Amino acid sequence: MLYSKHSMRSAEEIDSRLREAAQRHKFGVLNVLDLKKTLHEKGIEFGPQCRVYDVCNPQAASQALGTDLSASTVLPCRIAVFEEKDGSTIATVKPTDLLGTTGIKGARALAEQVEREIQAIIDEAA
Repeated sequence: MLYSKHSMRSAEEIDSRLREAAQRHKFGVLNVLDLKKTLHEKGIEFGPQCRVYDVCNPQAASQALGTDLSASTVLPCRIAVFEEKDGSTIATVKPTDLLGTTGIKGARALAEQVEREIQAIIDEAA
């Protein structure tokens, strides 16, 4: 299931707000995949701005990986920002749903905590 928030801000404005919000919540931005740029480099013109941010809380990641290394299949968390005609949308797949797919025992509480933080980051960036 997705968690998303619409914003009247541009993708550029959201970029800096998302980075600041992530830092406040003890998450780091590990990587940003600029899909428009990547597709352009492959000879495909794609209109709207669309970026995918890999974000991670090192303590939560360490705890999940320490429980079961298969958690690496759903790490880091991803937040997408894409422009639309009337602003931008910020969205993520809920960590509780992602970790739930792994079948890792005891991951629910950690996933709920991470999900609250990711949703707060999205809300603040919007």
